Amino acid sequence: MDELRRVKRFKNLPTVLSRDEVKSILDRMQGQTGILASLLYGAGLRVHESVTLRVQDIDLSRRTITVRNTKGQKARIIPLPQRLNESLKKHLLWRQKLHVDDRMRGWGYVVLPGALHRKYVSANTAFEWQYVFPSSSVRKDSKSNEMRRWHCSSSTIQKALKQAVDQAGLNKRVTCHILRHCYATHLLEAGTDIRTIQELMGHSNVKTTMIYTHLVSNTVLKTRSPLDML
Repeated sequence: MDELRRVKRFKNLPTVLSRDEVKSILDRMQGQTGILASLLYGAGLRVHESVTLRVQDIDLSRRTITVRNTKGQKARIIPLPQRLNESLKKHLLWRQKLHVDDRMRGWGYVVLPGALHRKYVSANTAFEWQYVFPSSSVRKDSKSNEMRRWHCSSSTIQKALKQAVDQAGLNKRVTCHILRHCYATHLLEAGTDIRTIQELMGHSNVKTTMIYTHLVSNTVLKTRSPLDML
């Protein structure tokens, strides 16, 4: 047993796009998936965090997003990109109309976190508890027989993003999580403090955030190749 050694895991660096590459992707996305992709890059949200946002989590007056359904169950508040203010305002108006139509049909129920359905009896039909990005279909709950509209699937944004990447002609493997990596890296390049980025990303340990420093090392990136000196 003394001769045994721990296997070293390969530590990979995340793929990061340039600002122009991110713009070329977002310009090719519209509607609900376009807003979702903009939140992944503009607010550094995880995919599950973005699709499970509730109406009350978006504060347009203060321009903030409260992320509650997080990894590690630690809520955080992050700034809402100013460029999304108008599109989110229109989207929420559409979302409210959809909820009114659902209520007219006897639908409009939503799953509440924890035991809130017992504490607030009518909250499961309140607009503020509805998902910001709803599913296109309504499903019947087998236990309560309520017609519920869930949040949209993560695969919806993933498929739309892949289509936009193909249209942009990028030869990189781009996933939804890479937009989150771009958020942190571009903030670091702009001079944002690493501790601030840690808080915005929702990392419990700063060592997780430190990986992005390897992607923006000025000393390494500005080093001239000997080939360029010939």
